Amino acid sequence: MFAASQVKQDPRDRGGLAQPLLIVEGLKKYFPVRGGVLNRQVATVQAVDDVSFSVRKGEVLGIVGESGCGKSTTARLLMQLITPDSGGLVFDGDPVGGPRGISISELRRQMQMVFQDSFSSLNPRMPIVDSIAYAPRMHGLSAAAARERAETLLAQVGLNPRQYSRRYPHELSGGQRQRVNIARALALEPRLVILDEAVSALDKSVEAQVLNLLRELKARLNLTYLFISHDLNVVEYISDRVLVMYLGRVVETGPVEAIYSRPRHPYTRALLASKPTLDPDRRTRHLPLTGDPPNPINPPSGCRFRTRCSFAQAICSEVIPSLLAPVDLGADAPTDHLVACHLPEAQAAFGEHDVA
Repeated sequence: MFAASQVKQDPRDRGGLAQPLLIVEGLKKYFPVRGGVLNRQVATVQAVDDVSFSVRKGEVLGIVGESGCGKSTTARLLMQLITPDSGGLVFDGDPVGGPRGISISELRRQMQMVFQDSFSSLNPRMPIVDSIAYAPRMHGLSAAAARERAETLLAQVGLNPRQYSRRYPHELSGGQRQRVNIARALALEPRLVILDEAVSALDKSVEAQVLNLLRELKARLNLTYLFISHDLNVVEYISDRVLVMYLGRVVETGPVEAIYSRPRHPYTRALLASKPTLDPDRRTRHLPLTGDPPNPINPPSGCRFRTRCSFAQAICSEVIPSLLAPVDLGADAPTDHLVACHLPEAQAAFGEHDVA
């Protein structure tokens, strides 16, 4: 789907198409758990632990995983809504927050976010045109210019400004509110938009409309997306590359075609095997994955998936696996297909999908 030659050159581009728009290096966030009479810290929740990846210019990077795997926490760390314990960000070659890099305020101008809850994301006492125009006004635009930009954006997301601009959030449907949130995210002309479960609360017909709108806006405005979702079909439809997370760590990443046709991590295989199918001839033989994820307060040593993996060996409990290219994929395999597994070749015998 994604081709670097199809990406238009952005006048703000500093390093060319070969340079990733965003580089995430060793991101970590532990949340304290307090208790007792003195409310002291008694444990920590390891929400995100040493997460590293990059987002190329003009692509859609999808992030998938079970609830609690750290997807949304990662998104908030990228936006600096939560301060990371360690790790760093590099935006188009500039370190974020460093003395020679870009400031957090400038990062937020070039990177915006659309949240899952479309209603709580908007001010209920403010007309939607004012919600969209708020950020441009705070960045120096006059009230008239900000309102004009807001009305233009409403039209771009499929809402007639004459009909909708003075409405309040409670007067709109869920799909219309999410269109408003997308317009508000685009108000500062960002280069990267993070979509955190942006379509999961919509019914399927509206979801399809919003997904097509996102693809249209991406092509028209030369955007880059970080798309977080639990819906594997939606991620396959819109993404160019996929990143799979489990219990705060990245377990596999690669092009969407490679991940969906030839996954190499047992957790990725289990996720894909759990997708619902409309084919009556493809029946699930047995549950692809049983049990709940381990407690993030006390995760397993070594590979965190080993307690649910039927291929686990002694090394899996002793050494944390690194993201590496599986050697059995062949010379023609994509070089960016990486898996964090000690035995990806052995578990390849598991089969494409465990269905009959």
